[in-house]
Amino acid sequence: MPDLLSYFYDPVLRGPTVGTMLMCIASSIVGVILFLEKRSLIGETLSHAAYPGVVLGLVISYGFEELSFLVALLFGSLTASMALVAYNRLTRLFNVKSDSALCMVLASFFGVGILFISAIQLTHGGLYKQAEGYLFGQVATMSDLHIWIYLTFACLIAGLVALLYKDLQIALFDQEFAKTTGINIGRLSSVTFLLVVFAVVIGVRSVGVVLMSAMLVAPAVAARQFVNRLSYLFFLSPLFGSVAAFLGNIFSYEITKSFSSGRVSGERLVLPTGPTIVLVASALALLALLFAPKRGVVSRSLRALSFRLRCSKENLLKMLWRQKEGADFKQLISFLSLNRLIASFLIQYTKMQGWIAYEKGRYVLTSDGHHKASKIVRLHRLWEVYLVDYVGLGVKEVHASAEEMEHILTPELEKELTKLLKDPKEDPHRQPIPQLEDLP
Repeated sequence: MPDLLSYFYDPVLRGPTVGTMLMCIASSIVGVILFLEKRSLIGETLSHAAYPGVVLGLVISYGFEELSFLVALLFGSLTASMALVAYNRLTRLFNVKSDSALCMVLASFFGVGILFISAIQLTHGGLYKQAEGYLFGQVATMSDLHIWIYLTFACLIAGLVALLYKDLQIALFDQEFAKTTGINIGRLSSVTFLLVVFAVVIGVRSVGVVLMSAMLVAPAVAARQFVNRLSYLFFLSPLFGSVAAFLGNIFSYEITKSFSSGRVSGERLVLPTGPTIVLVASALALLALLFAPKRGVVSRSLRALSFRLRCSKENLLKMLWRQKEGADFKQLISFLSLNRLIASFLIQYTKMQGWIAYEKGRYVLTSDGHHKASKIVRLHRLWEVYLVDYVGLGVKEVHASAEEMEHILTPELEKELTKLLKDPKEDPHRQPIPQLEDLP
């Protein structure tokens, strides 16, 4: 069992762990804005566009190890900003579509970066290795200095978002309304893209140019599945990002250590930290998409299945309510239009609930079942009265709608319908409506 606290005080593990956690917090905050604006590809473009600046900064600061990272960040920010300007010019002046402009900028700037490192590949091997590390990240070599740098950037990004929160809240969801309230959309957009540049440039040192966009998007995607408020999203997204960074460091270090004695073609098996963080973040997003309580695919499927079974159960009770003498198993299956296995489960379930009983080869309603079925019939016929009297539909047109609404009308709506319709005694087909005094 690994000592989790050692990742925060061990001199070797502290830099990579805390540094990447702060980086992921910063990128996750910015990622919320890009995610809600549906412009996540901007992060991918700017991360690739920062690469030639990073390489140029490394070349200029070659020999000054303490300054190389800061100079790389400075020049990376410069080229990323240039890429953003180029993108805006392409879309506004030359009417190039957004996706095409992003692809052009990404390919052009990244191509320049690859050209730079190719030029130094044979002449400066050490510099080439250092520049190549920015493609996929160099987490393992991070130190306490990087922690303070990332902390500064994270605080700067969080502070700007907190300062502009009210304006962002309006602009993200209704730009036209934001303009009428006096919010400067252009200036707000500029600040937003400045935050994106900051987040991207500080992230390429950790997870690399190629994978940086995942850390902008994945935590926001995961967080969105659990919350409906922007403030909660700005809190939960960095939480997912920091968890991904922490778990990525643990998996990378522990798995590498576990397989340190294994040899593959004479080399030790190593699990890179940057890609591992990205994989963990992607896994968290996937799990959220599948199992989030309200929005998860599995959760929604289970709720839909539960609702269908409830409708079938209520239809079963309603059918037996009409068949006073009851029905046998074949009649029930035919009416429910379900396969034998599901129909058998449904029948046994209603029997266990005490709503139906098996007597003399036929299924009949119990007293409790009769009351429950009467309630369903009452909702069905109340809705038919409403459609005829207030919507103006014909008597022959209301049955299909009532078949659906009877399963979703709440007690509050039933009360309102009863009051609105003045507690009718008959439906439009001249059939009696079960009365409240007859129900439990």
